[in-house]
Amino acid sequence: MTTLDTYRLLGRSGLRVSPLALGTMTFGTDWGWGSDKDESRRIFDTYVGRGGNFIDTASQYTEGTAETLVGEFASGRREELVLATKYTMARRAGDPNSGGNHRKSMVQSVEASLRRLNTDFIDLLYLHAWDFTTPVEEILRAMDDLVRAGKVLYVGISDAPAWQVSRMQAIADLRGWAPLIALQIEYSLVERTVERDLIPMAREMGLGVVPWSPLAGGVLTGKYGRDDLAQEVSAAPSGTRKNVAAANGSLTERALDIADVVKQVAGELGVKPSQVALAWTTLNPGVTAPIVGARTTAQLEDNLGALDVRFSDGHLAALEEASRVDLGFPHEFLARPMPRHVMLGGVTLDLTR
Repeated sequence: MTTLDTYRLLGRSGLRVSPLALGTMTFGTDWGWGSDKDESRRIFDTYVGRGGNFIDTASQYTEGTAETLVGEFASGRREELVLATKYTMARRAGDPNSGGNHRKSMVQSVEASLRRLNTDFIDLLYLHAWDFTTPVEEILRAMDDLVRAGKVLYVGISDAPAWQVSRMQAIADLRGWAPLIALQIEYSLVERTVERDLIPMAREMGLGVVPWSPLAGGVLTGKYGRDDLAQEVSAAPSGTRKNVAAANGSLTERALDIADVVKQVAGELGVKPSQVALAWTTLNPGVTAPIVGARTTAQLEDNLGALDVRFSDGHLAALEEASRVDLGFPHEFLARPMPRHVMLGGVTLDLTR
């Protein structure tokens, strides 16, 4: 049986992390839908008490409250935890350099995170989202400087194009800079397009995949219905969780169709829909640790139950049929009989060995 203390190596590194990471975007009520301090503490203690060690946060989650709470909760057991945070999000309205991927944003964000987390070092620093403007050499060298200074131990990247990530990894390798060891991306039964290039790239380049929103913003728990499709969308993360799901593109007719199949499979297995959706993401060999976010301890307990779910071939086929996406060119083309025949000259090649 898999448990939170059945640790895995993160990417091409020796860092050991739990098979589910604890997300803390729900820590704090600043955005109107999170958990208060006491409930956040119970969630944190439950996760760590079960052997969990992989804590995921970000510089601007709940306006910095999440990092502050994590720092307080980690007091006395900091060394046993893997604290991951992210930089990129703007920290001051109207200041063009308070956000972005560049060195100034990175260094200032890390210094602020160190203060809020009440720690001397960050175990894993992610670039939070690609800004399409900062040269990759600037990013990599600044990351390497932070690693050499001992303020960051490992670096990773989130929400970036596969070709940029692979290019960055090659440059880091050639120049002897700190390599990227983790790739954080959206991945769920609703969002599978990352199977085209991002996940295969991560496996080839030595990055462990850490999926966010494995429940598609709560859609795969079965909490939303067709009446919710009329949700008015705001770009801000504040308001309601339903707004976040809608703004992220997770609350759609297709997503609800997939959720119906998830509920059917869950009913046949005697488990929760959330457990089915989470367990499915762990089956991909490129995935190291999906991020589970919860507003209550009961929700966290339900999510942790995903580690016990076992699928039959029939259930996997039903989930595959409901959620399948086209891989597109060149993947679909190269899998067709004619290109394979031309490349192999009619010879059968067993790629399973």
